[in-house]
Amino acid sequence: MPLVKAGPFSGHVWEQIVLPAQWNRRLLNLCNTAPALKTDQIVCIHDANVFIAPDSYGPAFRTSYSSLQPLLARRAARITTVSVASAQQIAKHLPVRAADIAVLPNGHEHALAWDPALARIARSVLNSACDRSDRGFVLALGSRARHKNLRLILDAAPEFATLGLDVVIAGGGADIFAPEALQSAPNVKMMGYVTDHDLAFLLERAICLVFPSWTEGFGLPILEAMARGCPVVSSDRASMPEVCGDAALMAPPDDPAAWIRHVRRLAESPTLRQDLAGRGKERVRLFSWTATAAGYIELMHKPLSRSNHCRADDSLLPKVAVIVATRGRPEIVTATVRRLIETQTLTPATLIVSCVDPEDTGDCALLPGVTVVTGRAGLAAQRNAALAALPDGIDVVAFFDDDFVADAGWLAAAAQTFRDEPDVVGFTGHVLADGIKGPGLTFTEAVHIVESANVEDGRLYVEPFSPYGCNMAFRLSAVGELRFDERLVLYGWLEDRDFGAALAKRGGRLVKCATALGVHMGAKSGRVAGDRLGYSQIVNPIYMLRKGTITLGQVADHLFRNISSNLARAVRPEPFIDRRGRLRGNLRGIADVLRGRLEPERAEAIRPTAGK
Repeated sequence: MPLVKAGPFSGHVWEQIVLPAQWNRRLLNLCNTAPALKTDQIVCIHDANVFIAPDSYGPAFRTSYSSLQPLLARRAARITTVSVASAQQIAKHLPVRAADIAVLPNGHEHALAWDPALARIARSVLNSACDRSDRGFVLALGSRARHKNLRLILDAAPEFATLGLDVVIAGGGADIFAPEALQSAPNVKMMGYVTDHDLAFLLERAICLVFPSWTEGFGLPILEAMARGCPVVSSDRASMPEVCGDAALMAPPDDPAAWIRHVRRLAESPTLRQDLAGRGKERVRLFSWTATAAGYIELMHKPLSRSNHCRADDSLLPKVAVIVATRGRPEIVTATVRRLIETQTLTPATLIVSCVDPEDTGDCALLPGVTVVTGRAGLAAQRNAALAALPDGIDVVAFFDDDFVADAGWLAAAAQTFRDEPDVVGFTGHVLADGIKGPGLTFTEAVHIVESANVEDGRLYVEPFSPYGCNMAFRLSAVGELRFDERLVLYGWLEDRDFGAALAKRGGRLVKCATALGVHMGAKSGRVAGDRLGYSQIVNPIYMLRKGTITLGQVADHLFRNISSNLARAVRPEPFIDRRGRLRGNLRGIADVLRGRLEPERAEAIRPTAGK
């Protein structure tokens, strides 16, 4: 290919003015931007990080990209990117469908050409930084951009020191990134810019590469490490699972303890390091510059070619656990749990049925993969008991009511969301019908509604959306030690709102997904007496207001709707709702609040007034 030099200017000015004037044929742009007025061009947008993690970038960079890239997405003959995860993120932020983006991944061959014998900087720095040149170290690469999450590694550095390991961070800054102040421990060495040969030297000597990013379009250093035989510990978000496959140890970017455990395992096990190095060298064969170049040549001849050269591997979906709390409905819970096991396209890693009396679980204990956990009564307590019983290795925990019938793709939709949306921490599906608002639905009716529903193309999120407890899921690393408030007894919906709000305070998105479908039967058996529920309708939201998990406006709306509804219908109540009991509970709750007695758990001690 001949090199043509043309025109004055440089940078974006040259790109927007000189380039389209000098080249009137099809153009290939490989680095995120291109002439805005040209239509006959292929544009590679590597990621949507400027939209996902705007704080990582300077104002000028954010402004130029957010102005230019929507124009390119509308006008270019074809948009390409480097991973399926990136295509999905780009489609969310730019006017282009993920299905119309050609995925052509990065390759690994360039890393094989590096020569560690030519390293100079790394050799001298390691010798001067350590008491011995063979002292072990973990390696981190990249800029100090906030989404690179180097703070996690620096915070873990003292723990690495107890293992006899240093932390080496290689890579220079860039003007496009917003600076982040990072304080390092004594065993941390910031090397700054290094040559490719120095990088090869470091990779071949490191215990592992640690790559804790919140989001990446691809994560090229992962491939470079694998190509040089270096084990990898990577974040489990965005594109990283797609690139790593089973050739790396994965950890949540918000769970320092998991990173420390993985590094300890590698430091103590030469066999594990050798195994990962071997798997990595096999993995990189899937990512070739030669194949990607062939893909670009194809697109230059036929921009609308539909072939994608890389697809997400659904076997790499997060491991999902399902928790079902039940009491007093053995037939219903047996039916819904059996159907869940038989129909879900994604098999849960574990399924826990939490109860007070094992007889309440019906035949669930006989179903494959089901564990029955017993504990104190109350929805919050039963959910917490199940959380305590989760096995290691779970990434996502889903909660279903015992009378919820899920569409076959519910768990898969949730798992894909948590894989592809790195900042989502809470997930709720779309309820097609809710029997709680009426006399209730039978299991047969609920199944018919689910099986007759039309699933929309693609995922559509509504956010922010407070979790609805009959069907909700959470990223377990975000949950951490958070548990359901066991003082909020007898009224599950407010427990869900309280839990979701507490989680949202820690950061992250709560979303409702239009393709995770289901029906809430709203079974009336086993439900709370009206007096107790009415009391909770008053005391619980005011208690939550004091906690800061509900707003004053939400409290006022909640109280008004419940009191007015109970009052208006107490004369001629619905046969399936104890309106008079609820109204008595409302009045009792108001009296306690006025006396300053804000104790939600008192609802448990209220004796229902029968027949009135």
